[in-house]
Amino acid sequence: MTPSDQSDGPFDVLGRTITLPVEVRKAAQWGVQYLVPAAAAQRIVDPTGLEVTGPLPGKALMALAVCRYDDTDLDAYHEVAVSFVTRPHDAPRGATTTQRIREFATGAIGAYIHRLPVDQEFTCAAGRDVWGFPKWITTIDIDEPGQGASRSGTGTTVRLVDDGVHVLTLTMAAGGPIKLPAQAPPSYSFRDGVLRKTEWTTSSEGVTGRPGGATLILGDHPMADELRTLGMPKRALFSSSAAHMRASFGASEIVSTDR
Repeated sequence: MTPSDQSDGPFDVLGRTITLPVEVRKAAQWGVQYLVPAAAAQRIVDPTGLEVTGPLPGKALMALAVCRYDDTDLDAYHEVAVSFVTRPHDAPRGATTTQRIREFATGAIGAYIHRLPVDQEFTCAAGRDVWGFPKWITTIDIDEPGQGASRSGTGTTVRLVDDGVHVLTLTMAAGGPIKLPAQAPPSYSFRDGVLRKTEWTTSSEGVTGRPGGATLILGDHPMADELRTLGMPKRALFSSSAAHMRASFGASEIVSTDR
């Protein structure tokens, strides 16, 4: 898909018609946030033209997110995301530290989706063609409390394998004492020199969080090596989970091209 044929749809994907918004009726989600060096994060994000940001000077906020989609317009699938919190694409450059912290505190931010492996073909093709998301097909196993190897445990373990190569294993403690509101900052994607912004909405039940609460093991894979440039694995800043999540994804908007 090129910028000239971007539209609100409908879209033909692998012989099926997709209309917008795309609905997620039932899902579960886990997320882990890390403070990473802003300079290292910016080197990764730089090709998009976006600027990373975070709650502290010299630090950027990076997240690993996992979602188990049970009932959606794109079928059922598993997904792992690597994202960075960024300033809005149209924010003036040269902001002071105080201005950046104010933007962060007031929610004037976006989320750049840098990596987005999934485990099913249809959602992979739809994500790439409709929104420009960086999806590719991998193996994603989600082992939840009371299931599989975690039958007697209290945490959720996610293992990501790409073409037989271990990428990462992320274990997250179940629940937490902090109740959190559902949030849906605009998401940015970057593909073929085109930066897109997608607005989406979400509602969740059973959303909780805690400081720390996660353990990350990295494998021998380029995605793992990229995470190492950010100082990973390291102690998580915060982890959260949503037992029941709904979402609605609208059309993507092209905000810049030819980067």
